[in-house]
Amino acid sequence: MGAETKQDTPTMAETADKHLLYQASVQNPDFELDFIDTTFKQIRGRKPASMREDFAGTAISSCQWVKRRKGNTAVAVDFDPSVLDWSQKHNIAKLTEDQKQRIDLIEDDVLKVTTDKVDVVQAYNFSYWFFQERATMLAYFKRTREALKDDGLLFLDVFGGSECYQTQKEKRKVDGFKYIWEQAEFNAITNELTCHIHFHFPDKSKMKKAFTYTWRVWGARELREILAEAGYSKSVVYRQKFDAKTDEALDEYVATDQAEDYACWLGYIIAHP
Repeated sequence: MGAETKQDTPTMAETADKHLLYQASVQNPDFELDFIDTTFKQIRGRKPASMREDFAGTAISSCQWVKRRKGNTAVAVDFDPSVLDWSQKHNIAKLTEDQKQRIDLIEDDVLKVTTDKVDVVQAYNFSYWFFQERATMLAYFKRTREALKDDGLLFLDVFGGSECYQTQKEKRKVDGFKYIWEQAEFNAITNELTCHIHFHFPDKSKMKKAFTYTWRVWGARELREILAEAGYSKSVVYRQKFDAKTDEALDEYVATDQAEDYACWLGYIIAHP
């Protein structure tokens, strides 16, 4: 038997776990939950305790939520059984027994699921942009409102700027690999945007199209109009702040109805029942 050849050795792309890569490169649950905690207390005068994570995927946000405080509970909803199974094996398994008792994974459609009323419903990573028809988005917002307590809040993320409507690639180094966000196709009539996430590794191997999304690019104004139609009494955009000298984006968000003509800005929409 000869020595193992180079071809027999699996590449880094072949052995990598795409869900771990996604969590490391896309998600920042600590920052996002800090924002929920801080903003909810500013608005309601108390800290939230119960949260529902829609389009939960690996439910990393829900896991971090129940670890924050002993009284926190979380419901994570996703219609993909494989990713919820991954969560059980890799994220839920790391929780204490007490924390496991305070988190529920539900395999269901967010348009149909019924859960106990919560303080917070969150739909992050632009996952709800999967809904491309206005009637469907309206139906979803009505369902989220039904899921909230009287003083609960809906947290959505949103982005804007001219780059939303362009094909482009963004590359960023993460610990041990490179993350590539590709806006591959844009339909200027329907506002449909097809995006891919690729991962590149130090051994030159690549995991192409690890994730693919086709979204409708929704404007903040039209989303707020649909929220109002769904029965929400108020919605506020918290837009990313920029350095006044360098125009660099900052990890700070301010409630505003104004946004200069930035090529790309990130933000949140918070809706009150």
